[in-house]
Amino acid sequence: MTSTEACIALNMLPTMGPVRLRKLLEVFQTPEQVLAARRDDLRKVDGVGREVVDQISNWESIVDLPAELNRIKDFGAIVITQFSQQYPKSLREIHSPPIVLYVWGEIQERDHHAIGIIGARRTTHYGSESAKKLAYQLAYAGLTVISGLARGIDTAAHQGALAAKGRTIAVIGSGLSKLYPPENKALAEKIRNGNGAVVSEFSMEIEPDRQTFPMRNRIISGWSHGILVVEAGVNSGALITASQALEQGRAVYAVPGHINAPSAIGSNRLIQQGAKLVMDANDILDDLQILVPEAKPAPGTAARPLPELNEQERRVYDAIEATETPIDQIASECDLPSSTVSSILLALELKRLVKQLPGKYFVKLA
Repeated sequence: MTSTEACIALNMLPTMGPVRLRKLLEVFQTPEQVLAARRDDLRKVDGVGREVVDQISNWESIVDLPAELNRIKDFGAIVITQFSQQYPKSLREIHSPPIVLYVWGEIQERDHHAIGIIGARRTTHYGSESAKKLAYQLAYAGLTVISGLARGIDTAAHQGALAAKGRTIAVIGSGLSKLYPPENKALAEKIRNGNGAVVSEFSMEIEPDRQTFPMRNRIISGWSHGILVVEAGVNSGALITASQALEQGRAVYAVPGHINAPSAIGSNRLIQQGAKLVMDANDILDDLQILVPEAKPAPGTAARPLPELNEQERRVYDAIEATETPIDQIASECDLPSSTVSSILLALELKRLVKQLPGKYFVKLA
């Protein structure tokens, strides 16, 4: 059994998730050894209870691995794991990176530089056209556009990237053989045929449901440098993705909508809360240039003056070193509670003084 095959089997176990597998790998080193581990050794792992032990020990009676491998082959897909070079680097850094990614198409090195575009399924003409325009501009500029192949904004985003002859990745909330929505099958095939890939963390025959879509969303945000919300109602799933993006240290952007449009209430609210207002792709492209610390000013030139900071903001700002600094170190240096430091760091981000990087690291921008 290969490492990839072992990961496929583990991913198909009902109680196995990315965080639990990470704990098991810390003890058993490889996925093959996890499947072969003795019950007594499995029980010693933190967070692994009787049900999990039973499923791992009896995995061959729960998972039909040969049948799944045949389904993957017949469909023309491949499976990559965190041990694979193709696995997106940024996705490895989130709290719960997918155990496997089923890939229909091809993931290229340049797909690691991506922007997510999401929004409402029931959208206005303005929303659809905005998504197409921005996706076209971003893809033309060389970024890969990631979305969820759903109706509405997702569909428009993929179409815009394809029109620019750019790259796009569709992350779906079902198994590849249960592609949803079915009317987007032709769009999925076009993406697969040389323009990107359709990707899922679910085994081939998993049907979409209310749980799989939120799980899918963390992949879109985790893979991307930032998330652009084009149009979203007050209860839109796009707002959940935006929240996940912030937790993962990603930037959040939003297109302003008509103040009387129900489909724009959520996206307008994001702008109120600090998301960057976007009118064209340059607003995002300019921002992405500050994902790394800015160079020090040349001798004889003045640095950008700091805005007025209160005493605690100054302590937190001064605790960030010249290089990437973890939040735990910042809290220790400031002698402030972690919750207070997190709140202050958010305020400093909104003032464009610091930037959060994946893994809860922070850098100064001024």
